[in-house]
Amino acid sequence: MKKLNRFFLIGSTLLVFILPGCNQFEDINTNPDATTTVSASLLCTNVILRTTRFGSEAKSYISQNALPKYIGYANEGQMDAQYNRIGSSSFGAMTILPNIEQMVAAAKGGVLEDSYKGVAKFARAYMFYYLTMEMGDIPYSESGLGETGVFKPKYDTQEEVLKGILDELKEADQYFANGRTFTGDPTPYAGNPDKWRRATNSFALKILMTLSKKEGVASLNVKNRFAEIVAGGYLLEANTGYFGLNYSTQNKHPLSGTSNLFTSRTIISSLLMDNLKKLNDRRLFYYADPAASKISAGKSQSDTAAYVGVDVSIDYAEMNAGHSASKYSLLNKRYLTEAACEPRMLLTYGEQQLILAEARLRGWITSGNAEDFYKQGVKASLAVVMATKSTYAHGKAIDQNYIDNYFTGEAAFKTTLDDQLKQIWMQRYILSFMQDAEYSYFEYRRNKYPEFPINPATSLNENNVNGIPMRWLYPNSETDYNRENLIIALDRQYGGYDEINKIMWLLK
Repeated sequence: MKKLNRFFLIGSTLLVFILPGCNQFEDINTNPDATTTVSASLLCTNVILRTTRFGSEAKSYISQNALPKYIGYANEGQMDAQYNRIGSSSFGAMTILPNIEQMVAAAKGGVLEDSYKGVAKFARAYMFYYLTMEMGDIPYSESGLGETGVFKPKYDTQEEVLKGILDELKEADQYFANGRTFTGDPTPYAGNPDKWRRATNSFALKILMTLSKKEGVASLNVKNRFAEIVAGGYLLEANTGYFGLNYSTQNKHPLSGTSNLFTSRTIISSLLMDNLKKLNDRRLFYYADPAASKISAGKSQSDTAAYVGVDVSIDYAEMNAGHSASKYSLLNKRYLTEAACEPRMLLTYGEQQLILAEARLRGWITSGNAEDFYKQGVKASLAVVMATKSTYAHGKAIDQNYIDNYFTGEAAFKTTLDDQLKQIWMQRYILSFMQDAEYSYFEYRRNKYPEFPINPATSLNENNVNGIPMRWLYPNSETDYNRENLIIALDRQYGGYDEINKIMWLLK
């Protein structure tokens, strides 16, 4: 007993010395060498990657390119997107909001505060833009307010959302104007605030062109906003580089290493193929492989006659049989074998110049020449592909001489307004192949060009077999957790009915 009491006394004495220095149990277990707070730089990396990175799921990547009719695929049955069925979207992208707030909080008071605030505004605008373009009215002004007790955010109108997005991009422009080079940027811009400022304004122009049907809406002030941004002079330049990500062995292209039964049966559409042929456009040879049956029949891989696209609206069994007979051109193998077959490019100088060409034709800007903008955009887009390994070009590599002499025949700038607009839209469609394919779908909704093939006999769009879906459905989770606000939004927009053929405000 005396021995036990002695140990108790020693233990009690030790506790007397230990406990005063420990306010909580966690203090005892804190590693003095570990970081207990996350820096703005680390948070910034996550925010930007969440904005720019597609992910690694190959099937989703193929599906996104099937919706705007770039490709078809011959495996596992009909792909919904190829045959005009789309389902629910998701508000999961909004989970980026706490990270954005934490990044700004971590940067507060520091010399890089303005730069990180610029990233925050840009990332918010980018995320909300794609959500409203998919569904229509969305939670915006009350999103991310869970800590303040707002668990059921109201849905803002699409007009309000788009105005807010454009205002946030204007704020981002000023933050970057006052910013300094910052760390944590995984894009090729490497934290250069001048390049981020230019990309911010280029993105604003892209959004404003999406709003061409609403150029008369006073709250959006589309034409004047567009003109003011152009007059400001801070746009992407030929040497700015693209906004996006470089793929590498550490960050592989989503299709890299997936040459399996699924991705190896991805077929180029006749819509894309035929338009490339009309333009004598060598991007054909970088996008596709020749049809094996044509090579067996004696055609050269550098002969456009060896390339055959598929009508993506034909019956699946017929397409599958054609594939089995090696009738069609498949996706160029570089996408399946190269870790970095091409970068992920979300905002480019080439597309920006094509947008300026359309704006000039519409009278939104008075400076510059539409044909010059058109040529600048196409040349820049061709130069991007020229940087791809020529070993995948099937003997038809793009070089500077080809680019300089591109504008002949169908590629020469047309003489009528309607034809000129269609040329511009087609070039934007071509450059977005295997890139921002969802935006090509948005452009189709705006312009109905290029004309997507529609076959009522094969369409999975049950309520409109003669049409392309116009939107995604709201997330199923909203019915369970935010039903009251969802119903208000549906009543306001779509007669109370959440359906893929309903027309959102933007398109009316």
